[in-house]
Amino acid sequence: MEFARPLPAYLVKRYLGWKATDYDENRAWYRRLAEEGQRPRAMVISCCDSRVHITSIFGAETGEFFIHRNIANLIPPYSPNEDFHGTSAAIEYAVKHLKVSHILLVGHSICGGVQGCFDMCTGAAPELEESSSFIGRWMDILKPGFDKIYDPNASRAEQLHALEKEAVVLGLSNLMSFPFVREAVESGQMDLHGLWNDIRSGDLECYDPTTDAFASV
Repeated sequence: MEFARPLPAYLVKRYLGWKATDYDENRAWYRRLAEEGQRPRAMVISCCDSRVHITSIFGAETGEFFIHRNIANLIPPYSPNEDFHGTSAAIEYAVKHLKVSHILLVGHSICGGVQGCFDMCTGAAPELEESSSFIGRWMDILKPGFDKIYDPNASRAEQLHALEKEAVVLGLSNLMSFPFVREAVESGQMDLHGLWNDIRSGDLECYDPTTDAFASV
């Protein structure tokens, strides 16, 4: 593959620094992870956005979280067919094979994917309506959320903020459409958690289904 190139020098330097410090100081732990396999306590589903650093937010150790990231932290509804289902496959593996005790669905502020969905639904991004747009077809998952929050009398910023949180609420609902997720939740073997992170302030909010609102952690 002639198009593949060596790692940039700054990444090589960082890797060598990690290998000489964190890895070397915890060599036994890494060996145990390799020999015994992973036993994460929780699955985290978050956005691909580089500003969302889940392991830093929770101070997670290597092997603690099973992490899946996608555009706008969306969860598709349960739909077994012959298409490709990366997110659904990750959920299945976490629940049925790793038997995680928690799934944390984490949304965030200033989400580009959510903004794309909003613009598509309001006619401001016709390119996302094209059948060839991977982003647009992925954002179709969030259209029911847009229909719920759309308010022509509210500002764009207010609606985007509402849609970011609605993506989490819709995701929790779609998670429960997976039979094995519902079974694990209803049997008390697993809990679902909906979170929203404000990138600017660092605040974290958790969804409370009894009030249908987010509250500060």
